[in-house]
Amino acid sequence: MTTNNRIRVGVLFGGRSGEHEVSLRSALTVMSAMDPARYDIVPIGIDRDGKWYLERDALRILGEATPNLAALSAGDTPVTLLPHPDSRGLIPAPEPVSDNGAITVSPRADTGAGHLDVVFPVLHGTYGEDGTVQGLLELAHVPYVGANVLGSAVGLDKDLQKRLLRDAKIPVVRYFAIDRVDWQAHPGAVRKRAAQLKFPVFVKPNASGSSVGISKVKRAADLAAALEDAFQYDRKALIEASCSGREFEVAVLGNENPEASIAGEVRVSARHEFYSYESKYVDPEGAQTIIPAKLPRPVMKKLRETAVQAFKTLSLRGMARVDFFARPNLKRLFVNEVNTIPGFTHISMYPKLWEASGLPISKLIDRLIELALEEHRSRAALKFTYEPKA
Repeated sequence: MTTNNRIRVGVLFGGRSGEHEVSLRSALTVMSAMDPARYDIVPIGIDRDGKWYLERDALRILGEATPNLAALSAGDTPVTLLPHPDSRGLIPAPEPVSDNGAITVSPRADTGAGHLDVVFPVLHGTYGEDGTVQGLLELAHVPYVGANVLGSAVGLDKDLQKRLLRDAKIPVVRYFAIDRVDWQAHPGAVRKRAAQLKFPVFVKPNASGSSVGISKVKRAADLAAALEDAFQYDRKALIEASCSGREFEVAVLGNENPEASIAGEVRVSARHEFYSYESKYVDPEGAQTIIPAKLPRPVMKKLRETAVQAFKTLSLRGMARVDFFARPNLKRLFVNEVNTIPGFTHISMYPKLWEASGLPISKLIDRLIELALEEHRSRAALKFTYEPKA
């Protein structure tokens, strides 16, 4: 802890991801909800090229109508985190210097960022939600909010996630995964498998979020274009059977003993084919959220229990949002996917669900940071060396 007894929290946002803009909006919500009497906030923006910056004016710029990380980074100090357990803090990033054609590095002036007590990654998608940043934080021995390396990697890999859920007897919709090289080599076989699922089907990148790269394909002739779109974001894509009915979301919070919020329902406007990026973040009337969802008590109970079961199955920690499909008669429920760093924008369900469950966002942030510190202490108590017995 810092000498003034406030917890020094590094908030990571932006990143090399198709969900870059969503991360900026989420970060504003998270930092605005932090109690300044309890936390020293260290805003760390990651630009689209992966460079880290200490963002001293983050709250003001992120609060603008169209936040732009390029404006944030201008004039701010490039920083980095060493994968060394004795560092536990940000240092100035070395500056490339050209000398007769050779590239060397020179140290920058001290940033003053210093030690971090905990990091709150508000990163969505690749290079942030997939275990990469979590691995760096593990090596640096810095506590962090959310799932560990394994849980984060599994959480973003939709194919692997669905396999684990299915093995745990948690229902998922029928689907298959296809690599780009297999699509290019055997397009006829892929079209045949897609037809067996019956159109319409959904095509999506395997490791992406916020509905980036997802297409609803109503006829076989449109399958190729949808796959090519998905392959822009990942080398593997999923083709899923459609599940007409209702969509629900449940927020989960905890480590070894996670708890589930009440369920909320998402109703997409007739202007949109499905809960797309545009319906979420572009069209202000693209979707309606109903919290709590109007459900019979047994169905609400089943959703909450299944959400916790999915959280445990994927070895998650801290937080997750579990998304469900349901048939119109509510007789069958399917887990669509589990998000390990759910959105924290003003429209995001995760904080709204906990608010409606009696936990306002400021207390939610407190709890997430407490869980991060608790998990770090638990892991630090483990032995990482072995001395053979004589």
